[in-house]
Amino acid sequence: MKNFLLLITLVILIGCKNNQTTKKIEPETKEEEQEEVTPKKKRPVALENNKFFEVNGKKMLYGGKDNSQHFDITGYDLKDEQFHYGIGRERFPAILKPEFITIQEADTTWADDTRFLVAYSGDDVKAYSVKDLTRHEVVNDVLNGKPIMAVYCILADLGAIYERQYGDKELTFALSGYTYYDDEVWNGLDGFVLWDRETESLWWPLIDRAVSGPLKGVRFLEMDKANWKDTTWGAIKKSYPNAKVLKSGQDFERPKTWKKLDDVTEIVKNYTKKE
Repeated sequence: MKNFLLLITLVILIGCKNNQTTKKIEPETKEEEQEEVTPKKKRPVALENNKFFEVNGKKMLYGGKDNSQHFDITGYDLKDEQFHYGIGRERFPAILKPEFITIQEADTTWADDTRFLVAYSGDDVKAYSVKDLTRHEVVNDVLNGKPIMAVYCILADLGAIYERQYGDKELTFALSGYTYYDDEVWNGLDGFVLWDRETESLWWPLIDRAVSGPLKGVRFLEMDKANWKDTTWGAIKKSYPNAKVLKSGQDFERPKTWKKLDDVTEIVKNYTKKE
C-alpha cells in the first residue's frame, strides 16, 4: 500500500513539472503583467464600457478625455462587441524619435538569450529588444533613409518590422488603446489596434490592413524578410557588432498637433489590400 501511494505521488509531481511554462518574457510594468495573464473573456469589453457613441450622425470610438481624440469609425469593418479595453490613444508611449546606444553599452543590460527584432539595410542596423517593445509596442524609426516601424503585441506574440512609406507619403503609427479579437483569426487571440496620425485611420495588424477611416482597406507593408529577423541578443552581437540598439526607458511629451493628409487617393489606389 505504501509503495502504491508513493507511486501515485510521483506521478502527480512529474505531471505538474511537465505542465510548467519554461519560456516567458517578463512584462515591464504591472499593467502589462495583468494584460499577459488575463483571460480573454475577463478583459474589459469596450461596448459594455460605453466606448462607442454617435456624434452628428457619425459613429465614434472613444480615444481619450479630449474630445478631439475620438476616432470616427463610420462604416468600419470590425464588430463592436469584439473590442477590449479603451484606455485612450496616447496612454502607451509609442516612440516617434527613438534614441539608440551601442552594442557595448547594451551588452551590460541584455543576456545572450534575450529576444530581439533586428532590421538591416546597407550598413544601417537597428536592434529592438522585445522587452522594450512590450512597453512601447510601436517604434517609428528610419532605416538607411527609409521610414520603418518595429512593433510587438504581447497578447498575440506578434513582432514584425513594417515600412511606413506609401508612395510619396509617410505614415506615423501609435496605439489606439484597444485590442480586438476574431475567433477565426490567429486562433482568437487578442491583437492591438493601431492608428496613424496622418489620417486617424484604425489598423488591425492581425489581418494586415486598415479597418476604418480614409485608409480603410489599405494594407500594412511588412518589410522584406531578407531585411529583418526575430532573433537573440547573442546572435546580434556576433553578426552585427556595429548595430544601434534601442535605448531602454524612453518616454516623451505626446504631440498636441501634427500634419494631416487631406488627399489619400493615391495611397488607397495603390496599396489597398486585395482579398
